[in-house]
Amino acid sequence: MIDPTSGTASAGQGASSSSLSQLSADYEAFLKLLTAQVANQDPLAPMDSSTFITQLAQLSQVEQSVQVNANLADISAQIAGAMAMSDVQLIGRTVSAPGDQIVQPLDNTRMSYTLSESADAVSARIVTEDGTVLRRFDGLPVTSGENHELAWDGRDDAGLPVVGDGPFRLEIRALDADGEVIPYTSFTQAQVASVVLSNGTPMLVLEDGTQVQSSRVTRIE
Repeated sequence: MIDPTSGTASAGQGASSSSLSQLSADYEAFLKLLTAQVANQDPLAPMDSSTFITQLAQLSQVEQSVQVNANLADISAQIAGAMAMSDVQLIGRTVSAPGDQIVQPLDNTRMSYTLSESADAVSARIVTEDGTVLRRFDGLPVTSGENHELAWDGRDDAGLPVVGDGPFRLEIRALDADGEVIPYTSFTQAQVASVVLSNGTPMLVLEDGTQVQSSRVTRIE
């Protein structure tokens, strides 16, 4: 389902149209004022016409710029629409995207993370909404610049299947040699429920309600 919830492109076009209308009104008012001044000027001390010519040229340039902006807004809206139609094919597919939510445990739930810099130690935890730890992973890869994958079999630390629906949350703890926390980006799996236009940009709506651009998807299944 595509839900064009945002009218940013239309708003941009409307703003350009409004600006163009205002400019046209100012342009006509200027011409009327110029005509009146020329008609009533002192023949013995005529006005310098170069000033008016310069202002006319400037108004003309602004008018062209406003029209160009309106055309660009229209082109942008068309591109966004085409991208949204392309993203529709992802509806119902399971994708890996930035996030920490795990909708429900599967036999092979895939997750991953990237570090902003190399760490001294990295561990991960699967926790419930109230913070209860279900599963721990220690001794994970510590290098930066790579997407490190992590698989969860849907069982807790005791080896028992996790009972109940999620969402659950993936927590990564990366520390340097001084015990300082290193920033990271985690990726989890979710099914694409729909596609919407948000601020003129196509966004995938995942089953957990989060929105992500298709360009940030790292895996499609």
